[in-house]
Amino acid sequence: MARVLIVEDSPTERYKLKEMLEKHGHEVLEADNGADGVALARDQKPDAVLMDIVMPGLNGFQATRQLTKDPNTSHIPVIIVTTKDQETDRVWGKRQGAKDYLTKPVEESVLVKTLNNVL
Repeated sequence: MARVLIVEDSPTERYKLKEMLEKHGHEVLEADNGADGVALARDQKPDAVLMDIVMPGLNGFQATRQLTKDPNTSHIPVIIVTTKDQETDRVWGKRQGAKDYLTKPVEESVLVKTLNNVL
């Protein structure tokens, strides 16, 4: 299956997402902030990235923009997974290069379907 990088500062949310992905046979990489997520994506070249927005330091919008504008990582689809549910956030996330935008709590079936769609 796919190698998926989860960029999420909440250990609880990271654990939940990891459990869902591993149950479906995916390999999971983890980063707890945007800067580490960008560095890990550049180094490991995962098949997809699940990106939180609200994080200390480099936020998810900034990290998504860095990944999607970098020729070395622009091929990696980014799915934003956040509590921010405003239409303006969705539009801004897509403008940063995100392929999709999910709001927490994410249902397992929705997460898996969305991931399969971008891979």
